[in-house]
Amino acid sequence: MNILIGTVLITVAAIWLWCKLPNDDWRRASYRASYDTLLFTAPRILVALLGAGFFAELLPADQVRQVLGAEAGVSAVLLAIALGPITPGGAFVSFAIAAAALKAGAAPVAAVAYVTSWSLFSMTKIFAYELSFMGRSATLSRILVSLPVPFAVAALAALLL
Repeated sequence: MNILIGTVLITVAAIWLWCKLPNDDWRRASYRASYDTLLFTAPRILVALLGAGFFAELLPADQVRQVLGAEAGVSAVLLAIALGPITPGGAFVSFAIAAAALKAGAAPVAAVAYVTSWSLFSMTKIFAYELSFMGRSATLSRILVSLPVPFAVAALAALLL
């Protein structure tokens, strides 16, 4: 139900904003940008969802529950935080892996910790973008300031879930 409500709200906001565009040239440009985004994103989502389904079937559920399940406790969260940065690829990959792990029996807190760690410390993003755009000092500062965040998010998720 929450997904339906969010979808309706986003759709209403998009229609309202589209109606506020000043002229037809802007509307045509918005159509083109939306179409280009659809062409870029749709195949990636399809492959990620199929890959997550296949990956979930290949994961040995008993081992996933043992290493990343709720009974693993803090070690599951620490492992998830350690695996996040070394996951290659973008959001379609990391979220698919988290979904597959959840399906195989991983604790939701571990999945939240994994996705948070990936989003903050992805080695792919750090080496490809941050170091080249922000430099070594700013990147290191950002990483050091962000270090406690996955632990705090995991603790909050443990309280809420």
